[in-house]
Amino acid sequence: MTAVADPYTGAPARGVLGRIGPLAKLAAPLPAMVALVFSRDLVTPLVFLAIAYLVILTGTRVSVRVAALLLLGIPIGASVVGLSLGLWVDRDLVDGTAPILSVGSWTLHSGAVEVGLATGARLAAILALGLIAGLTTTGPDLVRATVQQLRVPYRIGYAALAAIRFVPRFGYELEVIRQAHRVRGAHGGRGPFAAIARWAGYVVPLLAGAIRHAERVALAMDARAFGAHRDRTERYLLPWRARDTVFVLVFWVASAAILTVLFPWGM
Repeated sequence: MTAVADPYTGAPARGVLGRIGPLAKLAAPLPAMVALVFSRDLVTPLVFLAIAYLVILTGTRVSVRVAALLLLGIPIGASVVGLSLGLWVDRDLVDGTAPILSVGSWTLHSGAVEVGLATGARLAAILALGLIAGLTTTGPDLVRATVQQLRVPYRIGYAALAAIRFVPRFGYELEVIRQAHRVRGAHGGRGPFAAIARWAGYVVPLLAGAIRHAERVALAMDARAFGAHRDRTERYLLPWRARDTVFVLVFWVASAAILTVLFPWGM
């Protein structure tokens, strides 16, 4: 099967997930993500974390950096967050568990660590399930899918997309302003007060650049009669295909089976 070109970038779709519709990749893990909010055990989120990794690593070709983030960054971050949250668990809830560490009158119980790690695992699993769509879907495709399939008014969808695209534009302009200040030697010294003064000097040119960019975007939208008609002709269509239905149903059935086996999820 030949790879389908991405309608926005023109590049070949990366893996199986690249051929699945954006809304299908959002709808498939949604029930599992909602169920994980109410789970309290450690096993359930770890199982869904493994499933999310399996779907991502087999369904798309990720870079070494993304693979490192998935396999190292998320587990390490979840462990740190879990251990930190374990320090704030109510002592009355875990008094019956074995003590691990004692400092004066304060005691860290194994139950508190388990509760914290379970919370961190839930956060990691929800994040990984969200990355199924996040790593394989572009913003324009998601907007097109919501406009074409969910009947979201295109005035809202494309206006929001234009607003989101301001963020990388601001980052580029900020870097240009910082380079211009370096060329002029306007470093302002070192220390916190110098840093505040230096950043204050970025505000006015950044605001002026933002206003100019907003005016250009507004003129471009007016020139294309944006919002003049109720419907908008789409150059690229993203229909809901049979493979989208299959992907959603398979994910839902697998999620239901896992939740049934692991019920009551530590509640």
